[in-house]
Amino acid sequence: MGGNPLQITLGWLAEAVGGRALAGGAGERIGRVVTDTRQLAAGDFFVALRGPRFDGHAFVGQARDRGAMGALVGRNFAGPLWGAMVQVGDTLRALQDLAQAVRSESGTRVIAITGSAGKTTTKEAVASLLGAKFRVAWNEGNLNNHIGLPLSLLELRTRPDVAVMELGMNHAGEVSRLVAIAKPDVRVWTNVGDAHLGFFASPDAIADAKAEILEGAVADSALVCNADDDRVMPRVARFPGRRLTFGAARTADVRATEIEDRGTDGMRARLTTAKGARMLSTSLLGRGNLSNMLAAAAVAVEFDVPLDDIADGIAALEPADRRGVVHRLRDGVAVIDDSYNSSPAALRQALDVVAHDARSTRKVAALGEMLELGGSALPLHEECGRVAAGAGLARLVTVGGAPARAMAEAAIAAGLSPNAVTWCGDSTQAAAVVEALIRPDDLVLVKGSRGVRMDVVVDRILAECG
Repeated sequence: MGGNPLQITLGWLAEAVGGRALAGGAGERIGRVVTDTRQLAAGDFFVALRGPRFDGHAFVGQARDRGAMGALVGRNFAGPLWGAMVQVGDTLRALQDLAQAVRSESGTRVIAITGSAGKTTTKEAVASLLGAKFRVAWNEGNLNNHIGLPLSLLELRTRPDVAVMELGMNHAGEVSRLVAIAKPDVRVWTNVGDAHLGFFASPDAIADAKAEILEGAVADSALVCNADDDRVMPRVARFPGRRLTFGAARTADVRATEIEDRGTDGMRARLTTAKGARMLSTSLLGRGNLSNMLAAAAVAVEFDVPLDDIADGIAALEPADRRGVVHRLRDGVAVIDDSYNSSPAALRQALDVVAHDARSTRKVAALGEMLELGGSALPLHEECGRVAAGAGLARLVTVGGAPARAMAEAAIAAGLSPNAVTWCGDSTQAAAVVEALIRPDDLVLVKGSRGVRMDVVVDRILAECG
């Protein structure tokens, strides 16, 4: 499988980006491409990007001093020439054009994943399942935007069999550009939710932006999509290629039945496909993660991975850091660290996990404000407060500004005792409050948007109760 690595030369790069070689020979080989001199190693090739708060051209000399073999610079660059240098009109566009050229030249089959929630988990699951049969590359961490995706695609110069690429967005038009760069053979649309609602007029507008994943598809393209999502299915009706659906719906091609919620022990379900059925078990929490596993299983089915390998692979998966990790501490205390991020839909799913847990004596939730919800912030936080009140919580701590306070007040109005609810302005204050109220055999859910820093609460609990 695979082939000889793709060798990028200065001449090839200049042609791919429509640039002009300023220094170096046309046959000189280009090293690893980086955009941040802090990550640069000797032999790397530096791309000087301009942004609203930085200009990479100010660091071209630093790149040289750190051993870079060359640099991609803009038209107005006036510094000394050295190594292998190419000049272009727009360095960001050139980076994207270079990534697109490498992607096309590599021969790698590309899978692109978008959705409001579960993209990273689905990406990791797809990469793991396909890894049983193929050489697989994927974008690491959050390298999923207009800069990160091109950097990830440049790694295809090693010619892996398959690349799994997550596409992030928070504005209309962003997925469209990423799809044009990645040119995916298989597209995966996990769902439509309320994340980033502050940047859009409505959930339907979010769905329209996510639907950009369909652009440029042809008869040979494949789409894996969520049969349970009423905003996804109408938008994929005219997809010109193969369509493979997943979900609990009777119409789903890859379907979950006999679903068993096991709280902090994860999920079980029967997986049914055109190629047979298997029981699935996953330590990942909640219905949202079950949906992610179904999406990954559908991709694996598309790539002819045997069902036994799919079931075994899903059973072996573990959550990514701070994305639903369960810490079991002394005195029977369990902490669900879901502090990486939050949205109303994701929070409702997390509270459902808490509600289904049968191990704990008491249930506690520390819930941070959910950001980027715009004018919908207050009503959405109030709705989540009512859901929290129905999740069997003994104590609720909300963290953040006015929306977090509204969540607390809504929980009280929905039936939680005022003595059981505390509002804190920041995560440092909340960490002390939560640590002080924990008792043996408690289950503690910690979740919130990244900007609220709910990881501070988790780390305090682990330090004091671990």
